[in-house]
Amino acid sequence: MDQLPLIIIALLVSLSVHEWAHAYSAYLLGDDTAAMQGRLTLNPIVHLDPVGTIFMVLSAMSGFFIGWAKPVPVNPYNLRQPKRDMALVALAGPFSNLVLGLLSVFAIKVLIGFGGGFLLGSFLQIFFIVNISLMAFNLLPVAPLDGSKIIGLIIPDSMYQQYNQYLQYGPYLLMAILIADFSFGIPILSTWMSWMIDPLLKVVS
Repeated sequence: MDQLPLIIIALLVSLSVHEWAHAYSAYLLGDDTAAMQGRLTLNPIVHLDPVGTIFMVLSAMSGFFIGWAKPVPVNPYNLRQPKRDMALVALAGPFSNLVLGLLSVFAIKVLIGFGGGFLLGSFLQIFFIVNISLMAFNLLPVAPLDGSKIIGLIIPDSMYQQYNQYLQYGPYLLMAILIADFSFGIPILSTWMSWMIDPLLKVVS
C-alpha cells in the first residue's frame, strides 16, 4: 500500500491531538492528573498504546482507519461537576478530530486554488478521512470509547452508578463488535461509521 506511510503519519498526529484534547479539557475543568503524568503533550510516543498501535497499522492496511491510544487518566473527584465534566472531557477527543478534519478540507480547497502539489493534497485527503473515521469510531457508545462517557451525561442520576458498572464490560463488547465486522462480515461497526460519516461527507463535498 503506497500510501501507508502517509496514513501512519496522519493517524499518529490525529491520535496525539485527540489524547491531548482529553488531557487539556480535564485540566481546564479542574483535574491535573493527566498533566502530572506528562500527557499534556502532542508527543505521539507518550500516547501510544501497543495493542492500539498494532490495530491501527492493520486497520490502515485493510483500508479501515481506526485505532486507539493509551487512555488519558482522569480523576472525576477533581472535576467541578463530575458527571457533566467527564462527558465534556470525553467529547473533547472526537471534537478535536472533527476540527482537524474540517481544517484539512479548508486546506485542500486553498491548495486547489493555488494549484498545489500532489503529495500534500494526497496527505490532506488522507488526514481528513483518518480524522472523521477516528471521530466516528470513538463516538461509538461502547466502553472504553468516548461515546460511552458522553452517553453517561443523559443517564439518570439514580442509574448512573449501575451504568458505570456496565462500562467495565465494554472492552469485551467492543472486541465482539470488531470480530463480528472483520471476521464474520456482520456490519455493526461499519454501519455505525456510515451513519456518522456520510452526513459529514455531504456537507463538505
